[in-house]
Amino acid sequence: MHPVSNFSSSVSVSAERTIYKSSIMKKLGIFILLSTILAQAFSQEINATEESRKERRSDSSHDNSEVVVGRNFLRITENDSMVNIRVGNRGLKILESLEGDGTRIKVEKYNDAEQDHNEADRDRNYDYNNDERPHRSGFRGNWSGVELGLNNYTTSRSSQVIPDPIDYMTLHSGKSVNFNVNFAQLNLGITRHVGFVTGVGFTWNNYRFDGNNNIVKGDNGMIVMLDPGEGLEKSKLTTLYMHIPFLFEFQIPVSRNHLSLAAGPIGAVKLASHSKMLFEDKHKVKSNSDFNLNMLRYGATVRAGYSNFNLYGTYYLTPLFRSGDGPDGYNLYPFEVGIAFTFNN
Repeated sequence: MHPVSNFSSSVSVSAERTIYKSSIMKKLGIFILLSTILAQAFSQEINATEESRKERRSDSSHDNSEVVVGRNFLRITENDSMVNIRVGNRGLKILESLEGDGTRIKVEKYNDAEQDHNEADRDRNYDYNNDERPHRSGFRGNWSGVELGLNNYTTSRSSQVIPDPIDYMTLHSGKSVNFNVNFAQLNLGITRHVGFVTGVGFTWNNYRFDGNNNIVKGDNGMIVMLDPGEGLEKSKLTTLYMHIPFLFEFQIPVSRNHLSLAAGPIGAVKLASHSKMLFEDKHKVKSNSDFNLNMLRYGATVRAGYSNFNLYGTYYLTPLFRSGDGPDGYNLYPFEVGIAFTFNN
C-alpha cells in the first residue's frame, strides 16, 4: 500500500463531496447563462445577415436564398437546381436534377480572393439608394482555432520566484503544458481590417510539480503539501476552464494575407479540476477536488501573428487559489504563452 493511501483515509470525504457538488451546481448555472447569451448573439448575427441578403436573382431567373454565419465560416446557398454548403474554403454542391453532366454531388475548394471579388461585384449591383443594401465590413478576427503553450504563475505582479515556505509549488516549466480549443467566433467589424472579436473556448492547464510532492486541502482548509513518500515519478494539478474574450483587433494587409494584433480582457469559469500522481511501479492516484481554486477569473490576453499562425499570451489578475486559502496564504497569479493556429482564414 502506498503512503498516500494512509493520508487519504484521514481526509473528511463527506464534507469534500458536499462542497464539490455545490460548486458543480454553481458552474452549471453559469455555463447555461453564458451559453444562452452567446446563442442569442449568434442568432442576431444570422438574422442580420439574412436581412441584408434578401432575394437575389441569378441569370437563369431562379431565386437564390442564402444564409451566412461569419465571413464564409458557414455559407448555405439554395435555388431551384442546387444546394451549396460552404465551410471555410471547402464546399459541397448538391445538384437537384440530372441535367448537364449528371453529377449529383461535387466537392469544391474556394479561392478567398476570387470570392471577395465576386462579392464586391455583387454589392456594386445593389441600388445604394435602397435601405436594403448589404451592410457588411468583411472583417474576420483571429480567434477560433487551437492553441498550445506553457503555463506557470507568479507570486506577485512581477516576480516568478517561489518563496521558501511554499517551495513545493515550484513547477517543471517545460512540462507544464497549456492547451486551448476556441470556437463559436463572433466578429463585430468596424472596417474591413479593424473590429472586435469574441467567442467561447476551453482551456486545459497542467501544472507539473518539480518536487517529489503534490498538494491537498489541509485540515485548516488551506492548501498544503502532500508527501506521498518514495517512488513518486511525477505529479500534477490539472484545471479545465471555459473562457470568453472580448478583443480589439486590427490587421495590416500583406499580399493575400495579413498581419494582425489583438488585445483585450478575458473571463473564465472553472468546470473541473483534479490532481494526479504516477509512481515508479505505474500505480496511479487521482483526486477530484476543487483545491480552493477560484471558480471565476479574469485577466488580459494579447495575440499577434501572420495569417493563420499567431502567438498568444494571457495573464490572469485573479489568483489561482481563493485569496487566503492558497498555499500558506500566498496568492499565485497564473499566466500562459504559446502558439495558435486559427481556422477562420
